Amino acid sequence: MRPPTPGATPCDPSRRPVRLRDLLLSAVVVAAAYFALLGGEYGLFELRRLERQQEVEAVRLEQLRAEVERLHLRADSLADDPAALERIARERYGMIRSGERLYRFVEEDVAPAGSTDVR
Repeated sequence: MRPPTPGATPCDPSRRPVRLRDLLLSAVVVAAAYFALLGGEYGLFELRRLERQQEVEAVRLEQLRAEVERLHLRADSLADDPAALERIARERYGMIRSGERLYRFVEEDVAPAGSTDVR
């Protein structure tokens, strides 16, 4: 061992590797915490995005449930109400009762833009 230099503080050679090891351990812990909170499949940003998507899907589900209920009510009315069936048969399919006359009004076709048909 060398004698200490006058005016220099004695340095323990085993202190330096411990500091480096502590620094590396701290860096690994910080990196792991960062990845656990912000990165990866289950990070905070991904969880926030999934929560927003769940809210949107919940609203859509309620809309679809309301539409299904409306369609169930319409199906029930068609099954039980002969007047509703008659109205649909008349409106959609142009059906009439015997002795009735059906008048259809057809709108005149408008000439397409750019047409040079002169009358």
